[in-house]
Amino acid sequence: MKIDFQKYKKTFLDWLRYTDFSKMDIKTFIKMSKITGLILVLILLFSLFEIYIPLNPVSHETITYTVEKGWGNNDIAKELKSLGIIRNSAFFRLYTFLSFNHTSLMAGKYSVSPDMSIYQIVKKMTSGDMIKDRVVIYEGWGIIDIGEYLESRGLCNSEDFSKSAAENYSAEFGFLRDKPEGISLEGYLFPDTYEISGNQNCEDIIETMLANFEKKLTPEIQEEISNQNKTIFDVVTMASLLEKEVKTLEDKKIVSGILWKRLSAGMPLQLDSTVNYVTGKSNPSVSIADTKTDSPYNTYMYAGLPKGPICNPGIDSIIAALDPIKTSYWYYLSDGQTHYAKTLEEHAANKAKYLK
Repeated sequence: MKIDFQKYKKTFLDWLRYTDFSKMDIKTFIKMSKITGLILVLILLFSLFEIYIPLNPVSHETITYTVEKGWGNNDIAKELKSLGIIRNSAFFRLYTFLSFNHTSLMAGKYSVSPDMSIYQIVKKMTSGDMIKDRVVIYEGWGIIDIGEYLESRGLCNSEDFSKSAAENYSAEFGFLRDKPEGISLEGYLFPDTYEISGNQNCEDIIETMLANFEKKLTPEIQEEISNQNKTIFDVVTMASLLEKEVKTLEDKKIVSGILWKRLSAGMPLQLDSTVNYVTGKSNPSVSIADTKTDSPYNTYMYAGLPKGPICNPGIDSIIAALDPIKTSYWYYLSDGQTHYAKTLEEHAANKAKYLK
C-alpha cells in the first residue's frame, strides 16, 4: 500500500491556486473543509499504521543487524528496507526526525525482526538495547593478554588497547592518583565477566573495568590501606605478585607475610614471576641468565617492590596483600602445592626435593 504524496500535494496546491475562495459559499466551504479534514485523518492513520504496525506481526525470523559508526537514519532506513525488516524507509526517516531521534541512533549490534514496528526498532536503537558480547577476563592476565583476547573476539584492537591502557585516567578515578606517572594501568583492570556492546571502543572497555575496580575497592578496604600506611599502588603491586606466585587464599596470605617481611628487612624479593614479566616467558623456575635481565621489574636485580604491578589481580589477592599471616617462614616454592622454609638451607632442600 503506497500513497503518492507528490501527486496529492500537486492536486492540493492546484486546488488552492485556482479556487476563488471569495466566491465560495458556506456550504461549499464546509464540504471542502470536511474533505480536507478526511484526507488529513487518512494520512495520519496511514502514518500511524506505517510507524506502529510491523511488516509481519507473526514473523519468527530474527536477524543480527549492525549499525556502523557514522551511519545516519537514512543509511539505517535503506538497509532495514532492503533486509525486509520494515515496509517503508521514508517513514523510518520521518519518524526519527519528528521524534528528534535522528541524531540518537547508536552504533552497535541489534536483534531485529519483521515483527517489530518502526517505533520499536527506533526505541531499541536509541536506548542502547544492543546485543552484548560476554567476555571473561581471568585473574592474573596482563594488559597484553587482555588486549589479545579482546582482539580475538573482534571487540578491540590489541595495540589500541595497550595504548589506551597507557593513558592517564586519574581525573575520572581517584584510586589512580597515587599511581606514579608513566606507569600503565596494569593491576587496575579488574578481572571479571563483562557484557560489552558493539559501540564500545577500547577506551570504553577500560573505563568499564576501572569502574568495576572502584566498586571492589570498598571504603573499608581503602580505610585499611590508609591504616597500614600503605598506598593503593603498593597494595595492588603486592597483590599482583601474590596472584602470580600462589593460588589459594591461605597461601596468598602466608606468602604476603613473607614478602612484606622481606621488604621490611631489606631483603630482595627474588621472584621468578617478576622475571617472567620482563622476559615474556612463563618458566616456573627461571634461568640464571634471565635473572640478570636489567629491568626495574626484576626483583632479582633490584630490591623492593617491582616498578609496578605485573598482572591484574583478583579480590582475593588484594585482600591477602592487606591481611598477611605472620609466620617464621622466609622462603617458599610451588610445584602445584606450596612448600615453605625457615632457612635458606631448608629452601635448598625443598628445591632439590620438589623441583627435580
